[in-house]
Amino acid sequence: MDAPHSPPPPAAASPNNDAEHLRLLSIFHYVCAAVVAVFSSFFLLHVAMGIAILQGNETFCGAFQHGVAPFGHDQRIVGLMFLMAGSFVVLSGWAFAALLVLAGRFLALRRRRIFCIVIAALACTFTPFGTVLGVFTLVVLLRPSVQALFEAPDRMQA
Repeated sequence: MDAPHSPPPPAAASPNNDAEHLRLLSIFHYVCAAVVAVFSSFFLLHVAMGIAILQGNETFCGAFQHGVAPFGHDQRIVGLMFLMAGSFVVLSGWAFAALLVLAGRFLALRRRRIFCIVIAALACTFTPFGTVLGVFTLVVLLRPSVQALFEAPDRMQA
């Protein structure tokens, strides 16, 4: 009767795997940044509606002229709310997309590991894509072998 074989110990991630994981994470950061930028751009419709309301466009201002406006009769307040809220979402979304692109670049260059960790944690708030990307990025960046790649003086220059 054969003795039961124990499973082989899990192999530590090789430097080749770590480099490949960092390359893939860099690409996925660029993709996620594009998705964030596109989704935040939808709020440009709110900006346009706010501008139209402030300009007195008949399509949006008819309710104000007939006394059935949901927020009262002051169309300037409603127009400013649409304009400011839409602008805030668009600008913050584009800024976050730029940070994701920057983190992707730093991952490819193996530089600024702490910055990449912070952006990965922030990416977790953008569900579902950012959550998956953030968790995988944190798992990879917290490996000692990957930390050594970021600290190595002969890191890959791209």
